[in-house]
Amino acid sequence: MAASVRSKKSKAKKAFAERKVEVVRATRETHIRVMLNLDGRGRAKVNTGIPFLDHMLSAFAKHGLFDLELKAAGDLHIDIHHTNEDVGIAMGQAFSKALGDKKSIRRFGFFYVPLGDALTRVVVDISGRPYFNLKKPDGELRFTTGYDLPEAVHMLESFVQHAGIDTHIQIISGHDGHHVMETIFKAFGRATSMAVERLTRISDIPSTKGTL
Repeated sequence: MAASVRSKKSKAKKAFAERKVEVVRATRETHIRVMLNLDGRGRAKVNTGIPFLDHMLSAFAKHGLFDLELKAAGDLHIDIHHTNEDVGIAMGQAFSKALGDKKSIRRFGFFYVPLGDALTRVVVDISGRPYFNLKKPDGELRFTTGYDLPEAVHMLESFVQHAGIDTHIQIISGHDGHHVMETIFKAFGRATSMAVERLTRISDIPSTKGTL
């Protein structure tokens, strides 16, 4: 009997379609290629030309268990703005494409991540209605990386707008900018990983409307 149950579960898992996609975004300002597997092992190969962003996206993939390959070439001789924004757009497009019809997904996800002085909570809803909200404590964060919170916010906001995710991030505590950034991206990875998980108990779209 137990063997029969395991066999049925195994067949159910195999019935899910692969969620692996490639997206290319090319403009006069940037050229970005993203390969994303939502059902990966957390392997990342990222080169945006912005070292700290590479570090954060690798952390996002590692803790979200997403396989991510991303190569960006942009007008960094001007500043990081276009590349940073377009990376978010391309990743959001890849995420949305990989989700497909969104059948069987858990839809909601949340996670807390601490790191030294920093603690962040991220809550997401893959609703198809993008929204981005970030709250932080009063006081200045100390950054030494050349990639500050406003840049991270802009990239993440671009991501969720194109992925169709309602995202709430609360920095509960923290003063060291590096620590705070890591808790944001790790928690975002974990929360989205939970939200995209597919459940064998349901086969339709997780909404009373019948669509997301």
